[in-house]
Amino acid sequence: MTRRRTPYATLTTLLLTFLTLTSAKRKARVKSGTRYNLHDPVHLVVNKVGPFNNPSETYRYYSFPFCKDHHVEPEVPGGAKDFTRKGGERHKLRFGESITGDRRETSPYEIDFQANIEWRLLCKQALSSKEVERFKDAVQNNFFFEFFIEDLPMWGYFGEVISDSLFDEGRVYLYPHLHFKIGHNNGQITSVAVYTQSSFKVDITDGQEQDVEFSYSVEFNESNVRWSNRFEKYTDSKFYPHKSEVHWLSILNSVVLVLLLMGFLVLILMRVLKQDFVRYMGDAENQENEVLLPDEETGWKLLHGDVFRCPKYSELFSAVIGTGIHLIFCTSIVQLLCLTNIISTTFRGQILSTTIVIYSLTGFVGGFASARTYHICTRGASTNWILSLLFTLTLFGLPTSVVFMYVNTIAIQNSSSAALPFTAILTVLSLQLFLTLPSTVVGNMMGRYTAPKVEFPTRTTKVARQIPGIVWWKGAAVQILVGGCLPFSAIYIELHYIFASLWGHAIYTLFGILFLSLLLLLVVVSFVTVALLYFQLQNEHHEWWWRSIFVGGSTGFFLYAYSFLYFFHRSDMGGMLQGSFFFGYMWVISFAVFLMLGAMSWCCGYLFVRYIYGRIKCD
Repeated sequence: MTRRRTPYATLTTLLLTFLTLTSAKRKARVKSGTRYNLHDPVHLVVNKVGPFNNPSETYRYYSFPFCKDHHVEPEVPGGAKDFTRKGGERHKLRFGESITGDRRETSPYEIDFQANIEWRLLCKQALSSKEVERFKDAVQNNFFFEFFIEDLPMWGYFGEVISDSLFDEGRVYLYPHLHFKIGHNNGQITSVAVYTQSSFKVDITDGQEQDVEFSYSVEFNESNVRWSNRFEKYTDSKFYPHKSEVHWLSILNSVVLVLLLMGFLVLILMRVLKQDFVRYMGDAENQENEVLLPDEETGWKLLHGDVFRCPKYSELFSAVIGTGIHLIFCTSIVQLLCLTNIISTTFRGQILSTTIVIYSLTGFVGGFASARTYHICTRGASTNWILSLLFTLTLFGLPTSVVFMYVNTIAIQNSSSAALPFTAILTVLSLQLFLTLPSTVVGNMMGRYTAPKVEFPTRTTKVARQIPGIVWWKGAAVQILVGGCLPFSAIYIELHYIFASLWGHAIYTLFGILFLSLLLLLVVVSFVTVALLYFQLQNEHHEWWWRSIFVGGSTGFFLYAYSFLYFFHRSDMGGMLQGSFFFGYMWVISFAVFLMLGAMSWCCGYLFVRYIYGRIKCD
């Protein structure tokens, strides 16, 4: 009897077949750590080019008229060398490399292990005036190129603009000669570098067509660097600009802020709450002689019949909490993996690819938290749980997809390598369909079927209490402003280093400080939420559910506002392509911060409300 295949299995088979066929056409990468013998071939791989100030604006190396074939004329009288390496053959890429814009290809450079080359002609290129203008524009925009030997990157600039005075536009020079310095230790390549030499510069200021000789030289040196420590030099590379400020200043600022907030809550808020408890409940000795009449009640006790009232749009509300907790869980795991060096920033795109995979694998966390929150909102009814589940699946993924499609379209129009290839897009879609979707549904089912009976400390009245008018400085706008400003100030200094890594060429390595900053941020948000929530309830405003989300999540608004300051005043980025990437993905990051801190804010507020209303007796 023939077993019928399900559409799910058929689709999976087609996807795997497609990925296998597309990867089979590409050239296999050279394994890092290879032990070379004398005169073994060393493969140099070209990757991408782009303006140094716009790290997201990258293009294929061979989008410029560089040499794809090696010069084959005899180098010495009576002899000729057979150069067979071709440039432009694409390499297989890891998932993380493809989503970060890498497009590695073979090069025609003929390099043999420990064989020094004083000078060798690569090729002669007859550049048209249009091609010369492209090179001229690239030099003026500070274009750089990236090469690889094994997994070690090296960078250099196309050329240089030299001027004699401030008022002189200067002459534009192209550097067609590259000098490679390769360090080796015990037969393994441990360091690589490429240098341009001004003695071989070509003047392309006039933009006229001309013949250019591209050449190279190679120098091998014994290195003291062990192969396992080969990436250490990149954190201090002069090619990567970095500041000299120390990170402890950011942590000190955050710790002081947390201590001040803790002192505020312990010394003031708890004392006020204690007085409230005494006033509402009465002292045990005086309870028989003195009873607090209902008409004499003031402050937050008046809201005992409304404070646990189901919020509006509870399906969306539960999705916000579930998605925020999912993102907190995912972010914490990724940071722990970085902290323990399981994943590293030195491997291109590894953090981003790991984040995508972990987000897909942990979808059950969002589904579970969303179902439990919806169970609380509806007091166990969960009549419209399908809509809540749908919101949970799409609340973060759908806006992110819209931003990606817009940004990717801009990249395709500009022929940028930053545009994701179809295989990478298909991989992300497969992860969402086959991991995120089922895990979220399973988590939602577990959350609904294992949820305990909902019991609140007080009973909710049928008719909502009218909210009294208050002065403007006690309103929601001011609370949201304060709720976002204080947590943002705790991470303000650290943001400089984070932005320099995300939108620059710096390599971020201090994940211990980053993880501590995340913990401090969550603590600050928790304290601020509890304090502002108490003031809101004291003003007899019982609609706190949604406000708590915006109070904590407003830090995301400050983060997005800071991105404008960084782009226009603290960086040299510019252009439509780079601007689209920057503001598009910064919106996604800011939205994720809003969801994470909003969820954290509501959870702390909910526990606080249950605590204070559980300590008093209400009719």
